[in-house]
Amino acid sequence: MSFKKILPILKATLEHLEFEHPTPLQKKVLSTVKSGANVFGIGPEGSGKSTALVLSVIQKLKGEAFGDAPRAIVLVKDKAEALALKAKFDVFTKPTDLRVYCIYDEHKIDAQRDEIYVGTDILIATVKRLNKLYFLNSIHLTDVQLICIEDAQFLIRQKTYNDIMRLAESINKSQYAIFADSFDSRLERFEEAFMFDAYKFEV
Repeated sequence: MSFKKILPILKATLEHLEFEHPTPLQKKVLSTVKSGANVFGIGPEGSGKSTALVLSVIQKLKGEAFGDAPRAIVLVKDKAEALALKAKFDVFTKPTDLRVYCIYDEHKIDAQRDEIYVGTDILIATVKRLNKLYFLNSIHLTDVQLICIEDAQFLIRQKTYNDIMRLAESINKSQYAIFADSFDSRLERFEEAFMFDAYKFEV
């Protein structure tokens, strides 16, 4: 998949930002996510993982807002990563009506619950805060189509892994895209648990 095969609105933004060609990892990940398969995107800093994630999510949602509940969830390590990724999403979603919102532990949970209720398409979340909101019945996951994990090295903690497993068990059917610098035993556990028939791309 080249940048020619993505949504015209994304292509226009990429041209404005002077992205001429996808990186090898982006090309493989974008086409695989579009096909509906699960995917591991493995590569060092500079290989285009974050941009691949952002483009994949927007492409999956067809660049359009719909309904009130989130249709894509991106799990991140902490507040800093959530805000950095939202800034990247904002660049590419600006020409669309997609709604992107962050939830993290340092913000008042009541305020987050109220703002999610208004409606969001893409939810960037720390695992702990997403679990808390979900088990307080403050967020609906029935419409989730795609779950991504950004820089999955933060999954080293067993509790974080367990929290993600609980979320996966709560969602009837979703596609997954996990990004990391390297593939190790932490990611192998996901492959066995819910990343069925996943493609693994390493650069």
